[in-house]
Amino acid sequence: MLQIRDAVSSDLPAILDIYNDAIRNLTATFDLTEQTLEERTVWFNKYGGQYPLIVAELNHEVVGYSCLTMFRDKPAYAKTSELSIYISPNHQGAGIGSALMKEILKRAAELDYHTVIGGITGGNEGSVMLHKKFGFEFVGNFKEVGFKFGEWQDVHFYQRMIEKGA
Repeated sequence: MLQIRDAVSSDLPAILDIYNDAIRNLTATFDLTEQTLEERTVWFNKYGGQYPLIVAELNHEVVGYSCLTMFRDKPAYAKTSELSIYISPNHQGAGIGSALMKEILKRAAELDYHTVIGGITGGNEGSVMLHKKFGFEFVGNFKEVGFKFGEWQDVHFYQRMIEKGA
């Protein structure tokens, strides 16, 4: 049975494996070198309160995670957040992304965010479909802003306004 819950420090090895797989194989992150457990621990410690980090656990295994982060470092952006979702390669297409998206948007509403932004690398149609399923709209494209796997990558921005009780 799939459970969505707050991430705890003992989830870090699984979160690290999922993220390092994305670094090696996907353009979903623009990190170019795999991270260490120590680096991911520093990352983990930035979460809590206004910036939740949640995991999807299936049969006692962390198979995905999602978080909200600061969109920009200026006070006027305080009610805007950026969303990330990563799924284990062995569990993609099984509804885990939808379960994480549903919960992280619920948390965004509870935290009184006004809007959530998703940055999706060009060509990631699975992520585009997931965001559209949950009411995100395409709002812009930054052309050739990242260089990974020997090619320039575009980032498409999707946005969803958050309604009270959503």
